[in-house]
Amino acid sequence: MSQNSCRRAQTSNNDLRLEVFRYAVVLFAGVIVLKLFFIQVFQHNFYEALASGQHELFQELIPERGEIYLHDFKDETLVPVAVNQELASVYADPREVEDADDTAEALAEIFGYEEDAIDALDARLDRPDDPYEPIERKVDDKTLEKLLALELPGIHYTRETSRLYPEPEMSGHVLGFLGANEDGSLSGKYGIEGYFDELLTGTQGYLLSERDIAGRLIAVGEREYEPAKDGADVVLTLDRTIQYMACSSLKAAVEKHGADGGSIIIVSPSTGKILAMCGAPDFDSNRYGEVDSINVFNNPAIFDAYEPGSVFKPFTMAAAIDAQAVTPTTTFTDTGSVIVDGWPKPIGNAEGKVYGTVDMTQVLEDSINTGMIYAMRAMGVEPFVQTVKSFGFGQYTGIELETENAGTIDSLDLGAEIYAATASFGQGITVTPLQIVMAYAAIANGGVLKAPLIVDEIQYQDGTIEKRSTRDIAQVIDPKTARLVGAMLVSVIEHGHGRRAGVPGYYIGGKTGTAQVAKTDGIGYEEDNTIGSFAGFGPVEDPKFAMVVRIDHPRDVVWAESTAAPLFGEIAEFLLQYFEVPPVRAIE
Repeated sequence: MSQNSCRRAQTSNNDLRLEVFRYAVVLFAGVIVLKLFFIQVFQHNFYEALASGQHELFQELIPERGEIYLHDFKDETLVPVAVNQELASVYADPREVEDADDTAEALAEIFGYEEDAIDALDARLDRPDDPYEPIERKVDDKTLEKLLALELPGIHYTRETSRLYPEPEMSGHVLGFLGANEDGSLSGKYGIEGYFDELLTGTQGYLLSERDIAGRLIAVGEREYEPAKDGADVVLTLDRTIQYMACSSLKAAVEKHGADGGSIIIVSPSTGKILAMCGAPDFDSNRYGEVDSINVFNNPAIFDAYEPGSVFKPFTMAAAIDAQAVTPTTTFTDTGSVIVDGWPKPIGNAEGKVYGTVDMTQVLEDSINTGMIYAMRAMGVEPFVQTVKSFGFGQYTGIELETENAGTIDSLDLGAEIYAATASFGQGITVTPLQIVMAYAAIANGGVLKAPLIVDEIQYQDGTIEKRSTRDIAQVIDPKTARLVGAMLVSVIEHGHGRRAGVPGYYIGGKTGTAQVAKTDGIGYEEDNTIGSFAGFGPVEDPKFAMVVRIDHPRDVVWAESTAAPLFGEIAEFLLQYFEVPPVRAIE
């Protein structure tokens, strides 16, 4: 090969290498541009947080808890009852504290410490080698301003998110609270906070990144970043005005009668929506640690199962009428007691009364135990038991709250007549106030049992709204039977033991129940201890509400007609005015 040919070949190779190098440079530049584009567009939030400091990055990875709301149907607004707020966490750096005694005294004046607490704080502040001593958490802005005005050396604060319940002691059992776990983390306990804890909490973000030997993030290293997804908001079916009125009235009644406690539930019969749910004694979700016993956290409206007594009698009567075994005018002759298979002693009426020949309407009016046994026998044990189950007793209602109790009707499955006989007038079985009110709502709703609904909708942070819908469980009794029983319950209020539950100008149906309390340490019932209940609905021709009222162990009176019935009437009158229902009869 000639010298010129060699030179041309060498030049060609150099050109090829140069061209490859150019392409490589362009490709590398393209990769850098694409990387920068990805960082600036898709990872903008992350690097913005990273540039602003570790605290903001922490906020990017920790979700904000969803909030809880009630309705105000008159104003058509939502009322927050569980929200998040930024409060201060005050701490000391004892290395910077100039005078431990004066500082402790100043802090005591701000936070209201007693003498023992001041001495302990003084000792903790007088530690020159200690970099950190916690002083007070959940400090509001007004208190913080007073503290900062003192300009105490060594006293600092940080901001932390805290749960606030703006309307304390009104919905503690329904809401529950946000409490600490053994590992120091927080989670919802009881009520809505407990039942929907995962939904309210949201999803925590995460960061996987390469780090240098000192543990610092490598800016150009490989990483995976997922921001937090905030928790959803929960909107309840409760109406704030009705809830406030019901809860304050219950509290006043419990105090008036010196009772151990009580509960109220108000429901819309046609939808199953819970409009109010109260328990007494209630607790402040902001100060849940101050209760005397953790038993206070259990919602009595859904947890405290009890022998219902005579409020159960309308279900027995409804079952017998639906089976066409009796009618409201069917008569029987009461001799004061009856012998039942499986029990050696006669079963009698309250206070040993004898009523003679009466019809089924009078049986409900005068709450005659022997008359209920007659109705049960007329239809048979099996139809009675099946109807009791159809009304939802002995089963969970499925309400979206923590600590629901199913009660027990297990004795009815034994088949002996004695168990059906005592159950016919509300003894030997246990139920919850929620089961009672939903069963009364079924009578008010043409015999259709609804599932209880306490969550109206769930609002996700992406704008999606999950609307809860009402649900029919069963057609328990025929609509005609429901109307007949409703009329009989009106007669109970007009002519029987429920007069004080009535509202002038309206037809209200309902039934009293004074239940004995079974002994916990033996057979039989406790002396001088009763539970008074009243359950009903109104107005009967177009029911707007069904309600149950329960007063536990009143000290001043025994019978429900003097405790639960007047409270029912007071709230019923308010509800009819609130719903703007005009009277249908003359007001005497």
